[in-house]
Amino acid sequence: MYTQKMVVAVVDDDQSMLNAAESLLDAHGFTTMKFPSAEEFLGSGEATRADCLLVDIHLDGASGIELRRQLKVSHPKLPVIFMTALDDEAVRSEALEAGCVTFLHKPFPAHELIEAIKRAVPN
Repeated sequence: MYTQKMVVAVVDDDQSMLNAAESLLDAHGFTTMKFPSAEEFLGSGEATRADCLLVDIHLDGASGIELRRQLKVSHPKLPVIFMTALDDEAVRSEALEAGCVTFLHKPFPAHELIEAIKRAVPN
């Protein structure tokens, strides 16, 4: 279990993924905020509370990559972990260029996500 109560914002348009991420993160001692779209996350004003952002690349509306680009202006130090079910080299390159700390291919093992967050936001 992670010792610090960190806040992880999760943005995914798949409700089952949001629920699974919340269950996993809560079980490891994180506080989870869930958002079904980039627009809802940006409109919430919660980016200031988040220690890390887990975001799907392919969202309805603005993509995860577009969200990261917008956050570079207002929250440039917010670590972003991208996830996607459609992994290809062009998408991976674009995600890395946008400034993600890691890139996870769905479905991913739980320990990969937890370790990625710990690397992104060290104690």
